Amino acid sequence: MDKWDRKDIQTPRGTFEVFMKGKGEPLCVTHLYSEFNETGDYFAESFVKTHKVLLVNLREAGNSAKADNPNELSMIDSILDLEAIRHALGFEKWGFAGHSTGGMLGVVYGIYFSNSLTFNVVVGAAAREYMTFSPDCIYHKEHPKYRYMQDLMETLKRADLSTDMRKELTKERTKLSLFEPELHDEFFSLKIQKKISAVRLNYFSREVLIFDVTKKLKLISTPTLIVCGKYDIQCPVTYSIEMNELIPDSKLVIFDRSNHYPFLEESAEFEKEMKTFMISHT
Repeated sequence: MDKWDRKDIQTPRGTFEVFMKGKGEPLCVTHLYSEFNETGDYFAESFVKTHKVLLVNLREAGNSAKADNPNELSMIDSILDLEAIRHALGFEKWGFAGHSTGGMLGVVYGIYFSNSLTFNVVVGAAAREYMTFSPDCIYHKEHPKYRYMQDLMETLKRADLSTDMRKELTKERTKLSLFEPELHDEFFSLKIQKKISAVRLNYFSREVLIFDVTKKLKLISTPTLIVCGKYDIQCPVTYSIEMNELIPDSKLVIFDRSNHYPFLEESAEFEKEMKTFMISHT
C-alpha cells in the first residue's frame, strides 16, 4: 500500500500537518482525537480511488499547531482550523467525511459552513451526547463491557506504551465494535498505525457531556449521506435515524451486518452507496 504524502499547511491560525493521497475533487477527512501519520487511515482509504483525500491532524495531534488555551480544542475551533486549511490550499469548496467523532465534527461543519462543502458524509456518529440515555452504548455505565472499554481507553492514552502493546490493546478495543470480531485481522490487514491524542480525547470527554446540536440540524444545506451499522455499539443507530429526520437534504443508509465500521465490515456495499451518492450530488 502506498504511503500518504505529508505536507505542513501554514495558515493564520497556525501550521497543520496534512497527509494527502488520491486524485480527483478534494475531500477532507479528520477525527476529533486521532493522530495520523504517513500510513494513513482505514476510513480515509475508502475514498482515495475517487477523490484527492486530505487527512488532517487537528491541533495538538501529530506535528500540528499546539493549543494556547483549552478552547482551541473544541469542535467549533476545530472547524475554524479546517476552514483556515481549506483557504490556505486554495479550495473554494471541498467535501467532508467523518467517522465516529469525525462525523460529529462533520455535523458541526455542516451547520456553520455548509457553503464551504460540496457534500458531507457522516458515518457512525450523532448530533448529541449519546451515552447517558443509551444503555446499548458501550460508554453507558450499565453496558456490560463499559469498564473494559474505559480501561482500554485510559491505557491507550499512555505515552510510554510499547508499539506491540499499543497494537494489541487497540485491537482489543476495536474488536468490541465489530459485528463479527473474529474477522478483525481480515478487516484490519493493512499496515496502518495511528495514535490517540490524549489531550484532545480528554477535552472531548468533557465537551461531549453538553453536546447537542439537534435543533440546528435544519440549518445544514449541503447534501449529507448518513451511514450507520445496525449494531453500532458506540453511536447507536437511533442517533443516525434522528439526524436523517432533521437534516433537510440527507440520505440514511443502515448496514445490517455492521457495528461501528461499516466501511470495512461491508466494504463493497459501502463503496456502492458512496458511488450512488456522489453521482447524485457532484
